[in-house]
Amino acid sequence: EMADRIGVITNGEIIVVEPDGALRPGCFVLAQLDGEWLFRQLLPRGDGLWCLHALNPAWADLPLPDVAAVRGVVIQKSVPGRRRLAKRYL
Repeated sequence: EMADRIGVITNGEIIVVEPDGALRPGCFVLAQLDGEWLFRQLLPRGDGLWCLHALNPAWADLPLPDVAAVRGVVIQKSVPGRRRLAKRYL
């Protein structure tokens, strides 16, 4: 599962976002809703639609009316200056 592969993204890490990346359940995305940019995990809902799930449990899931709001998929994360700690998701 993508969430297991990406692990926790911590403050200071660099993420690489592919604007045309393939959307898959559990992938991490940048989305634009109501003029606001969001970094969330894309999860399927039981009704065949999608929701944006926050890494912070204090934030509620947001129903996603259309995947057109997704502007890019995280394909890599890394710690600045630490090449061995880079993880790729392609």
